Amino acid sequence: MPKVAKELSPAEVRRITESGMYAVGGVSGLMLKVNASGGRSWILRARVGNRRRDFGLGGFPTVPLSSAREKARDLREKLNQGIDPVAERKATRAAHIAAQARAVTFEQAATRCHAAKADGFKNAKHSREWLATLERYAFPVIGTLPVADVDVSHIQEVLRPIWSTRTETASRVRQRMETVLSWSEVHKYREGANPARWRGNLDELFAKPTKVTRKRHWPALPWARIPEFMTDLRSRTGMATRALEFAILTAARSGEVRSATWSEIDLKARMWTIPAEKMKAGKAHRVPLSNAAVALLEALPRLSEQVFPAPRGGQLSEAALGAVVKRMHEAEVKAGRGGYPDPIDGRVAVPHGFRSSFKDWCRNNTTAADEVSELALAHVNSDATRAAYARDGLLPQRARLMTQWAKYCADKPKPASVSPIREGHA
Repeated sequence: MPKVAKELSPAEVRRITESGMYAVGGVSGLMLKVNASGGRSWILRARVGNRRRDFGLGGFPTVPLSSAREKARDLREKLNQGIDPVAERKATRAAHIAAQARAVTFEQAATRCHAAKADGFKNAKHSREWLATLERYAFPVIGTLPVADVDVSHIQEVLRPIWSTRTETASRVRQRMETVLSWSEVHKYREGANPARWRGNLDELFAKPTKVTRKRHWPALPWARIPEFMTDLRSRTGMATRALEFAILTAARSGEVRSATWSEIDLKARMWTIPAEKMKAGKAHRVPLSNAAVALLEALPRLSEQVFPAPRGGQLSEAALGAVVKRMHEAEVKAGRGGYPDPIDGRVAVPHGFRSSFKDWCRNNTTAADEVSELALAHVNSDATRAAYARDGLLPQRARLMTQWAKYCADKPKPASVSPIREGHA
């Protein structure tokens, strides 16, 4: 039989100070370990299967002798039942970690998902908008809710107030919630079907987005009024005014013009190359510059790297260009004239609408192929045949078209006899 250790008293244990391992009795295998540094701790030495293992029971005197013996008896009982305390502790810890993971809120999951996908956004603006829509519409409703608990009723609560009034925004919010929930499932923060999925799920609860509201076109002037407008525009000063004039001459989007830098422009080659990250289609776009566009640029002061800097630095705001048109419209109305409204619905024309005016002019006044004007507008071409046809960018044809457009913009104003039906252009 193995030798039974003498059961030491608390006073005897306190007197043990030399380094070594000391059996204290009371429970088979209970030892006091004394380190060379003087530190003392409790060890239960036991056999598990074919191996001898030492189990730590805490330090002395923080854990007194009586508590060490109690812990040792409990541990011995588990070992006798075939329970591995180390494996049990690991399982408990894993369960705790899993519980913490399931407690991740929708807002936390969305923020982490957004960070994980940071490199996939076209530009910083798109990245900000992606999270901003969730911050505005989803977080107030489900932001503090554990992502594991989000269900269809919560998704409905987020979308119902905006589905009919802000359908396009609501559709984006739904898509982004679906992405966050899919990301959460991959990271084991939730299980089950994605409640923000459209097909076979939300399509049973909401009307199809395209059936809710018709797309409203940007207010635009008829192409026949462009010379009149340009004459008025060129009589005015200001950086936003020149930016709007340049946008009209190049048929470019407001954001592309406002963010333009001198490094993108080659005046000698008469070319403006817009980087892919600034383009809606995510592809670099070359814009042939007419004489009028080049002359406008050459007349600008080089105040910064921005071609059209804001008064206090940085780029102009979108509202700055729109304000130019509004002021011109109000001045015309005050003078007893009709101003610059869209003849279809009476709304004042906006900078983006001049792209529609350009397209209508192309259709009504030139023999250029539709592909040429579509490329000039940097529209994404989903037709494989047309895309192949336009693979070279049709730069010579576009250069001629932009020269024609610039000359038309400089024509003497004359009344329009017909206002053709327009299609919106993004």
